[in-house]
Amino acid sequence: MSSPTLVIGIDTGGTYTDAIVLDHSSGQVMAAVKTPTTAHDPAIGIGRSLEMALRASAVDPGSVELVTVSTTLATNALVEDKGAEVGLFVIGHDNRLRVPAADMRFIPGGHKARGVESEPLGMNFLVDGIAAMKDRVDAYAVCAMLAFEDPTHELVAARAIELVDPKPVFCSHQASTRPGMEERAATAVLNARLLPVMQDFLRSIARSMERLGLSCPVRIVRGDCRSMNLQEAVRNSSATVASGPAATALFGGHAAGDETALVVDVGGTTTDITLIRNGHPVVREEGMTIGSWRTHVRAVEMYTVGLGGDSLVRVESGRLSLGPARVVPLSQAHLYLEGPALAAVTNPQAWLGADLCAQCVQLAPGVEAGDDAILNWLAENGPATPARLRQELALAESSLDKAILRLQAARLVITCGFTPTDALHVLDRLHLGDKLPAMQGAEVLAALLGLTTELFCERVLEKAHDTIAATILGALGNREVGPALTRLLNQSDPDALLDITIRVRPRIIGIGAAAPFLLPEVAARLGTTAVFPKHYEVGNALGAALMDTTSKE
Repeated sequence: MSSPTLVIGIDTGGTYTDAIVLDHSSGQVMAAVKTPTTAHDPAIGIGRSLEMALRASAVDPGSVELVTVSTTLATNALVEDKGAEVGLFVIGHDNRLRVPAADMRFIPGGHKARGVESEPLGMNFLVDGIAAMKDRVDAYAVCAMLAFEDPTHELVAARAIELVDPKPVFCSHQASTRPGMEERAATAVLNARLLPVMQDFLRSIARSMERLGLSCPVRIVRGDCRSMNLQEAVRNSSATVASGPAATALFGGHAAGDETALVVDVGGTTTDITLIRNGHPVVREEGMTIGSWRTHVRAVEMYTVGLGGDSLVRVESGRLSLGPARVVPLSQAHLYLEGPALAAVTNPQAWLGADLCAQCVQLAPGVEAGDDAILNWLAENGPATPARLRQELALAESSLDKAILRLQAARLVITCGFTPTDALHVLDRLHLGDKLPAMQGAEVLAALLGLTTELFCERVLEKAHDTIAATILGALGNREVGPALTRLLNQSDPDALLDITIRVRPRIIGIGAAAPFLLPEVAARLGTTAVFPKHYEVGNALGAALMDTTSKE
């Protein structure tokens, strides 16, 4: 296909969904918008972003030639344990595999080198396995020995499954052409697992576009910085797991020109780091590790730390800690809450104090309590700290923490607390929300450490600087000199006998609204500089729009 002229690029992050309208012929960004991500249904936020971008640019929907989407959908689905329950058939290999399957059966068959059949496919074993699984799984995956050379047994097994139980089937040869049974099996299972999630997502996008009069093609950003159409996205959903970092790298590559650079995306939940070598994103050809599963999913080389603008600040036993938990900042609570819930959360003196409670939990708007004890208590009594919930419901700390994480993932509760975003508001460096509750929260936490509010907020930001700098140094050190020497370079023990100073050569290209408030100091500590190209606030959406859509999948 020829390169389109008018493109809308969209990126769904953990906190915001960004959209830009780009005129490729002139390089002009005609509009750039940010809307809150609707994590319970990302397509809702995408629809709002499309609508706002069209309105802001005054572009006729019929003139838009392409929409490109960078999405965290696959990543979030895996983190939140969503998607299909998958039954895996392993053909010609009888060693246990570490894969995210609900059930696994080993079937005789498979091939040797050069496509020679190892033994006939064990159809009786296959049929028995289908009968045992079909009432407990939503989809199937098939991985046969050396199927990347001869996929016959996978194709026969898939056809047999479809005849007995007409549910989706994904074969390993559809996504991998390299050896490695465990990696191919994990890739096949992940694709089968993500299939229904991706189908729902893409149907929702199609409905939003139809409502807005957009009839152009849609392409999804893959983790290896290529793109794919909707049909391919359904068949190969696992390829989108690193979609966000890929968009980061695409923006960074465009901004870097021909140089080598580090692209650092400071989001609300995480900070993602990708490497640009001579103007091109570095892609991990051997496949990425997703959770604890080794796969053959090609993706950009990336490093992530659980720290962002919305990371929770805690003070425990006289020590300050930051992240990895994400909460709604006190200064942003008015965007998510109203009425009594807002009044309770934005009065942090009432729940931050000697018991060291760092966060306040409340029902999400519109949620009905149902049979859940925590939700029922919150519905009857209003917002509460985890300590109060433990006391009232007689729950163990570990059990309550797991329950709150589960309710957060299901978008049934909202947790608020003090964050680096609040520290920036207190210091008058950021003005995106309500400074008063942030100031009140800082006063309480600062008193626990015997600090002024300003010094406390500076310490919060210093902690963020330290964490991001250590992550960059660790990532580059492991790549260049290995983990042993990297530990020495990254040590911070004041009693150490050696003090080693190291300089990072590449410049840092910053992305994200919070990036200018954190990365200059990080760069200074690493002996380099940080730059913030035009439209850095929506860099990932621009990266998606800049993608070369003429490349083949």
